[in-house]
Amino acid sequence: MVNLPIEYTDKKVTPFGGMSLMKRFVDSIKIREQLSLLDLPERGSNRSYDPTHIIESFWLSIWTGASRFIHADWLRYDTTLHEIFGWDKMPSQSTYSRFFGKFSQKRNTSVFPSLQKWFFSQLQVNDLTIDIDSTVITRAGNQEGSAKGYNPLKRGRNSHHPLMAFVSQTRMVANAWLRPGNTADSSSCKAFLQETIEDVLSAKRIGLIRADSGFYTEEILSYIEQRKINYIIATRMYPNVKSEVYGLDDWVSICNGIDVSQMYFEHEAGKRRRYIVVRKEVEKRPKSGGKLLFEDLPGYRYSCYVTNMDLPLDAIWNVYNTRADCENRIKELKQDFGLENFCLKDFWATEASFRFIMVAYNIMSLFRHFALQSHNKATLATLKVYCFALGAWTANHANKKVLKIALNAKRRPWMDGIFAKVESLSPPFNYSNA
Repeated sequence: MVNLPIEYTDKKVTPFGGMSLMKRFVDSIKIREQLSLLDLPERGSNRSYDPTHIIESFWLSIWTGASRFIHADWLRYDTTLHEIFGWDKMPSQSTYSRFFGKFSQKRNTSVFPSLQKWFFSQLQVNDLTIDIDSTVITRAGNQEGSAKGYNPLKRGRNSHHPLMAFVSQTRMVANAWLRPGNTADSSSCKAFLQETIEDVLSAKRIGLIRADSGFYTEEILSYIEQRKINYIIATRMYPNVKSEVYGLDDWVSICNGIDVSQMYFEHEAGKRRRYIVVRKEVEKRPKSGGKLLFEDLPGYRYSCYVTNMDLPLDAIWNVYNTRADCENRIKELKQDFGLENFCLKDFWATEASFRFIMVAYNIMSLFRHFALQSHNKATLATLKVYCFALGAWTANHANKKVLKIALNAKRRPWMDGIFAKVESLSPPFNYSNA
């Protein structure tokens, strides 16, 4: 087989010509104007980058595949991409480090709830289902806040333990806090819920909150009840809960190998509440979740949920099970948005980059829902292949600079249709609850 000869050209070509879609989309949602109103770090001199430019460049780096700050340097040499976004140049790795290093706890608390509140104000959707979850982010060094805690994949390694609130209807992140790695699941959760409910989503109706057993505390349950919000939360199998489950005898079969029951129970100094118990027969459901609770009943796994809803037993369980989609959101954030790798020495600097990643994720979720209506579940990796990774260059045509995109003739009408959708979009964005 003969190898093709190699030649070089000075022609300025970008591998991300499709990012002109995101440029137009960012224009349409007017997020730059909102960023300019926030308490962002001020420019050090007239020669330094505008904070809005740094943030938008950071998002662009993520959307094009960067998973570390050093990767952002790649785009500094892509002058065609600079022209698409109207920039003379892009920040370097050190610029990002200095910029995020200016964030403090006070600034993070000022900037991000306000930005997220504005973002969700652009969406016409109510009766939200909020899923609260946490994850583990393993760290290779000794960054501030990284500590040894629960780490199921890499035991004994330092980590951070962030807390996140997802909106099920829009597949977006409502709020996110970074926490030290040795933090318990329920630590700071009430304060986190207060910021999410009373600030970020204060203009929205919240119909349901779902969470795993890490958030099963009297403090959290009482707060949600005071807000008069429905909830379904997985229960920790404390000895007194386990004893109540053992005494159940009125099981109802809902399908092969799965039975449900209910009980009314109160912890010491707690409130009497409704609990839904699910029993799965191991032989018939070998891959089912739950815990083996009783030595004299080795053939069953049990799961338990506390709720203030009056729905039938199987409906409660089915409603809770759809919460598993937030695990897919976490997986995508880690795989496609670099959630695990954008890390700095200072804790609040790392949290600032962490929370800006969440905004980048929300913008992309909004884009794929309204610009790609038939592909609204596509991951960022898929979007890069079909929409963004398109060779392009600029050229002068009829005394006007145009972007030339290399695309097969059969796909051009499809791409033109996306451009037309993006150009016609403007807030508010109406989500259907159907």
